[in-house]
Amino acid sequence: MKILVTGGAGFIGSNFVHHILDTYPNYEVINLDALTYAGNLENLKEYENDKRYRFVKGSITDKEMVDALVAESDIVVHFAAESHVDRSISGPDVFINTNVIGTFVLLESARKHNKRFHHVSTDEVFGALGPDDEAFNENTKYDPRSPYSASKASSDHLVRSYFHTYYLPITISNCSNNYGPYHFPEKLIPLVITNLLEGKKVPVYGDGLQVRDWLYVEDHCRAIDLIIHKGTLGETYCIGGASERENIWIVKKIIELLGKDESSIEYVKDRAGHDRRYAINFSKIKNELGFEPTVSLEEGLKRTVEWFKQNEVWWKNIKSGSYKEYYGKQYGK
Repeated sequence: MKILVTGGAGFIGSNFVHHILDTYPNYEVINLDALTYAGNLENLKEYENDKRYRFVKGSITDKEMVDALVAESDIVVHFAAESHVDRSISGPDVFINTNVIGTFVLLESARKHNKRFHHVSTDEVFGALGPDDEAFNENTKYDPRSPYSASKASSDHLVRSYFHTYYLPITISNCSNNYGPYHFPEKLIPLVITNLLEGKKVPVYGDGLQVRDWLYVEDHCRAIDLIIHKGTLGETYCIGGASERENIWIVKKIIELLGKDESSIEYVKDRAGHDRRYAINFSKIKNELGFEPTVSLEEGLKRTVEWFKQNEVWWKNIKSGSYKEYYGKQYGK
């Protein structure tokens, strides 16, 4: 099988490439990534000379390039997206272009060549939950609260429409917050870890009582693997980690793991449209495909802290921007 992975140089995408190449010796992967701020080929350095892996620098909005790559692939697994809420608030236009228009370009090519298509989405499309509300599931009404989540909700609807209108063989997954190796340092968990390792303060939005369900990225990759091989066409699957925690709990746990103290915490003004709680009911994928998370939050945080401690060069290169200079020269940007 040849898989076209869009956004395969990003956090979740690169972990998925690792998973596929390590799990299936006879599979091939084409990685299409524009190498925007969060794309980093250092994530996949070990496969540079692997004949089963090919990197293509390009945008999912490039119709000609996309069409050629889709034509030679058996399945498209679509990760590529602008994904940071804060960035979507300050500059929503790129989110619409990449997340909506880019998905449309991919779908049109998949329709032309009748290719299997899996779309990776987020629980943020469902909006926010109250403290006692039932967790999100596949039937939850969409209620996006930021330009980012609205753009992902739009792409979800677009993908689903291609199944009903054109009978395109699609599946969709909506996951909770991922964390783990290769996580871009602007997100909560890697930001806390790297700031503490550098002796800096850790910013916490508002009161820090926002609740998220945390999913170790390797568990997420296993779930997508199950969906693309065994999932029912036209269906959506919610993927959760069974690990609801307040943001401040996460921060304090990492402080504990690094042997620091809570004087490192700096409370800052809450961001606009900050959803209070997300939670995922993943009983559908559990009952139909046998998925359950295998890494607890406590164990996952230990692994993640250790990974960042052991890969200091990787995250310091990101924070300094030096990796961009290197790959900019290599790929002409």
